[in-house]
Amino acid sequence: MIFNEQFKERWFKFSLLEQMANIGAEIGRAINWSKKSKEESQKFFERGLELLDLTINDKKNRKRLKELLLVRETLVDYFCFDNIYGSTDENMNSYFYAFNYAARNKI
Repeated sequence: MIFNEQFKERWFKFSLLEQMANIGAEIGRAINWSKKSKEESQKFFERGLELLDLTINDKKNRKRLKELLLVRETLVDYFCFDNIYGSTDENMNSYFYAFNYAARNKI
């Protein structure tokens, strides 16, 4: 999916916590759908990855670039390759839940 400039501007106004919470929602959907439909799961995963790429390209997140790139690598490994990092549905959900909690509670 190619995001239009209006979407990008809106996305870049979100805090990193809000961006990561939204990415986590897509990844959570991908995990949930993996048991029902691989095709739907793949769509949610790709959407989450696209949002993560936008987050990586957001200038305000440059100090977090190393972590963001590691998250990307881990997600791709988990959904597309051999899961060499040993990720699980539970630890993926837990990682992103922390952002959701922080964003909702304005921590």
